[in-house]
Amino acid sequence: MSELLLPPEHRYAKIIKEQLNEDGNELSILNLGPTHPATHGIFQNILLMDGERILDAEPTIGYIHRAFEKIAENRPFYQITPLTDRMNYCSSPINNMGWWMTLEKLLGVEVPKRAQYLRVIVMELARITDHLICNSILGVDTGAYTGFLYVFQFREKVYEIYEEICGARLTTNMGRIGGFERDWSPEAFRKLDVFLEEFPVAWKEFENLFERNRIFIDRTVNVGAISAEKAMAYGFTGPNLRATGVDYDVRVAQPYSSYEDFDFKVPVGKSGDTYDRFCVRNAEVWESLSIIRQALDKMPEGNEYHAEVPDYYLPPKEDVYHNMESLIYHFKIVMGEVPVPVAEIYHPVEGGNGELGFYLVTDGSRTPYRLHFRRPCFIYYQAYPEMIKGALLSDAIVILSSLNVIAGELDA
Repeated sequence: MSELLLPPEHRYAKIIKEQLNEDGNELSILNLGPTHPATHGIFQNILLMDGERILDAEPTIGYIHRAFEKIAENRPFYQITPLTDRMNYCSSPINNMGWWMTLEKLLGVEVPKRAQYLRVIVMELARITDHLICNSILGVDTGAYTGFLYVFQFREKVYEIYEEICGARLTTNMGRIGGFERDWSPEAFRKLDVFLEEFPVAWKEFENLFERNRIFIDRTVNVGAISAEKAMAYGFTGPNLRATGVDYDVRVAQPYSSYEDFDFKVPVGKSGDTYDRFCVRNAEVWESLSIIRQALDKMPEGNEYHAEVPDYYLPPKEDVYHNMESLIYHFKIVMGEVPVPVAEIYHPVEGGNGELGFYLVTDGSRTPYRLHFRRPCFIYYQAYPEMIKGALLSDAIVILSSLNVIAGELDA
């Protein structure tokens, strides 16, 4: 039966034709995805199985490839932000801020310190929600639904803060060249204070539910382990690399948005297995909470929320209606009449899943000549077939969940 489903040139065709392993048992093909609910995304893995044991795997990606990089070549710079929203949609503000910082590096824009601190706060909120989703879903995949239901209400509270800042929730399209489109309201800061008071209590309970849970430990320890050397060879970054013991974090290695002003640790693991990935993300949530508190405590006085760059920052709409100079600036920005330098720029930020990079080539026109997104999911997903070889089918699910492969970031 299996050989009829595969073309003769397929690399499993010969194996399936023989249909027997070394012990004389029948081999089988299992199609995991692209619509299996446990994959948490639209990607497929064709598994070669010996009973419950995985002998080999062949992944297929691209089911939601939307050609973002090619679309970006035909959009003005400020209209590319909605594309970044739709990569890792679990932490959209990090994508947004990374793109604005890339343009600011290109244009030589100096962002006010207060706006940089506000960006740090919203990026760390996004990191918290990203890790919250990953670790609570990992609990679901090991049979523990309660933790997911309990902490998910706090993602909603973060989304309410986003709404106060920019009016959006999931795909935020937040910020502008030089800072934010408007100052944060008092209600945004009030909701942030409530979150900082209530969430740590719930997150501690979430940790207690899992970290010493015998069933969870049995399902995750020594499952999907990868060495530091192999992880670096594959190009791992972020929590998945730090779980192997490598303390690389873009916020420390190449500070941006004044991250050098804050005191925080870079959590690392030892074995690089599923349990270590879970624990590293848990620890990073605490560090993000600490960074947010420090940013609030050190927040510069005043109300500066964007740089004074009229050539690139849209004037207030009420000024456009009544002031000729504002109308001219508005027209030039929208119509792409402001020249940009001819340059080649790369800017990385520490995304929820690792180093999110923007490689931008400009030719002086109103659109990028070339734009490439360095998407951490796309890079480390290539290690997945090797990580699940020899594992059980149930292990493949938790390994995939602990890697936090986001389909939108994988395909772009």
